[in-house]
Amino acid sequence: MSDTFLSSEEVAELTGVRIGRRGQTREELQVAWLRTSGIPFWTNARGKPIIARSAIDGRKSKEDAPRKKSVPQALMAG
Repeated sequence: MSDTFLSSEEVAELTGVRIGRRGQTREELQVAWLRTSGIPFWTNARGKPIIARSAIDGRKSKEDAPRKKSVPQALMAG
């Protein structure tokens, strides 16, 4: 299991889609469900949805963390 991305089994559990049907693959049905649900994801070269674990568990990525503001030394009390 990856700490960064959901496994195929976890994607199936999340979407409720384990097999393809009506002429669509499992991955196509999962992508459609994810789009409808507003869950951010990427697709790899094979069309498999790739979901960052942080997209569903509420953790923020490093880029989303608040940055410490810098104060020029000229403005610091001395």
